[in-house]
Amino acid sequence: MCTSESSSLTDEQKLFYEKNGYILIKNNLNPEFLDELRQRFEDLCEGTAQNHGVSIVKDPVLKKRGISGQYAVNKFQDIFDDEVLGKYGTCKEIVDVVEQLIGPNITGIYSMLINKPPESNPDISRHPLHQDLHYFPFRPANKIVTAWTAMERLDEKNGCLHVIPGSHNGPLYNHEYPEGNKHKLYHEVTGMNHLPKLHVIMEKGDTIFFHSLLLHGSGPNFTKGFRKAISCHYADSNCTFMDINYGRMAKEIEDMEETKTGVPLNIQNYFKARSRLIRGNPGALQQFYSNL
Repeated sequence: MCTSESSSLTDEQKLFYEKNGYILIKNNLNPEFLDELRQRFEDLCEGTAQNHGVSIVKDPVLKKRGISGQYAVNKFQDIFDDEVLGKYGTCKEIVDVVEQLIGPNITGIYSMLINKPPESNPDISRHPLHQDLHYFPFRPANKIVTAWTAMERLDEKNGCLHVIPGSHNGPLYNHEYPEGNKHKLYHEVTGMNHLPKLHVIMEKGDTIFFHSLLLHGSGPNFTKGFRKAISCHYADSNCTFMDINYGRMAKEIEDMEETKTGVPLNIQNYFKARSRLIRGNPGALQQFYSNL
């Protein structure tokens, strides 16, 4: 069982989300369930479990220093198909909240487990201020939401999330690589670092749900321990791909995939391969003409 408490949103919570662009649900997931996910993460890092499609992203600095196991891993991507980690994306206590925010027809569009190991370079450990919509070539923005769950206590010392409340009411801003960047695709909203940030302190099992236009990021891990969180992005299955050219982001993703696999892959098929119908009826995202 995933849950510790009810995941039904009150009217007050829904209004808070509409105003601020996020809502934090305390004790959303059971610690024992998260322990199961953590153990699976460690087993895959150590090579003691069979990997069925999870993409393991290693910290480039720590990898060069010969560090191995979970101490060298920055992120797991594409966890939907893993028999253990994939439970997160379909967990009722997560999806019930998502349904209340974007509607009953839900597609999981991207999934990951983010690990901040100790001793990493701060420029790699942090995630610059950004908007998730920057990475997604489909719309509308208010029908895309992220669920992000703390797998241990998260605070400013180990790199918790920070958000700019209400920023989801603004546009999709320009994103560029920050100075000193060492991470591919870790783009940053330009000219916004002067805005006051709210650091979201979370305990194990807390989940924050946030709008695709919310400005957010996370700091470096300055502790000797880890900072683990698990996350899934969801969209209304009736979202559609933009008709306009998606531009640089699509080109970067397509080039990375071709380098990795040797096979050309357009951005629509990239998201099609990573998405899963989670609840409700299939929609435009599942239809062949949208390539998702």
